[in-house]
Amino acid sequence: MARIAVIGSGSWGTAAALLLAKQGHTVRLWSYTAEESARLAADRENKQFLPGISFPEQIACSNDIAWCVDGAALIALVTPSHAVKATAAALAPHVAAGTVIVNLSKGLEQESLERLSVVVSRAVPQAKVAVMSGPSHAEEVALSLPTTNVAASDDPAVAAYVQDIFMCDNFRVYTSSDMVGVELGGALKNIIALCAGMCDGLNLGDNTKAALMTRGMAEIARLGTRLGADIATFSGLSGMGDLIVTCTSMHSRNRRAGILIGKGMPVQQAMDEVKMVVEGVYTTKAAYALAKKYDVEMPITEQAYAVLFEGKSPRQAVMELMCRDKRHEKETVGFLQEREREND
Repeated sequence: MARIAVIGSGSWGTAAALLLAKQGHTVRLWSYTAEESARLAADRENKQFLPGISFPEQIACSNDIAWCVDGAALIALVTPSHAVKATAAALAPHVAAGTVIVNLSKGLEQESLERLSVVVSRAVPQAKVAVMSGPSHAEEVALSLPTTNVAASDDPAVAAYVQDIFMCDNFRVYTSSDMVGVELGGALKNIIALCAGMCDGLNLGDNTKAALMTRGMAEIARLGTRLGADIATFSGLSGMGDLIVTCTSMHSRNRRAGILIGKGMPVQQAMDEVKMVVEGVYTTKAAYALAKKYDVEMPITEQAYAVLFEGKSPRQAVMELMCRDKRHEKETVGFLQEREREND
């Protein structure tokens, strides 16, 4: 069994620590504040995010990031996306050369618009970086309910190592070499989940949400392939799998925030009401900028941006999407890619 550092004690970080500890790994769970770390150590559970699920003895809690990563065979980074850059910088002096860091956070860096694995690689160049994503609500993973994820790295051996560490009878892990696709699928689906919640808040029905999810995946794939992803990745666990669960489950903080916005609640108030980081709001801003930068058509993301940052009503956004110019459905990423290759 391995010694593993889990950096971030929110819902997913705690669930990851529980998952790893139940397999016999020794886990050091890092919290951003000493107060939070002391509370977790005293309670032996995360009463705020995962109440009622006790920590096994293999989990030790600390606010000392150097102690947490000392001797770690693997570091799982599970902070909110906006904290990844600073947290990676804090990690850097304490990470031994060749240590594997697997990013479990889902989002984009707001200033640079970069994928989070790129941010980590730049901050900790001596590490081997991987990402893992898929349908994995913390509340269900912590209860050992079965699910599957994808571990991706440019180095197949690193992806396989992450697979070996995490995989067990209730958490199946596949490997991939498409870090771009796996990471973008996990980040961009939160935009569509926000919009799915808005549809629910507007009582628009299942047909509307199914259409939104389908067309949402089309534009996720358009941007993803423009940035170098393999289109097949978006039909897999880290693409369609994660999109489905995030758009349909009440565990999804993005969907819950979207429901409140759809009902007329101001964006900031909805985020405060959820009491957790609503990554889709931040990702919408970054994805909107990326779409403009790379001239990628993303109409749902554009409407989400208008609702979140320009005060447009969700109902008006839906109507504008429905009244767009006529199109042929084959005008999707795969078709466009093929046409672009023919024109090269």
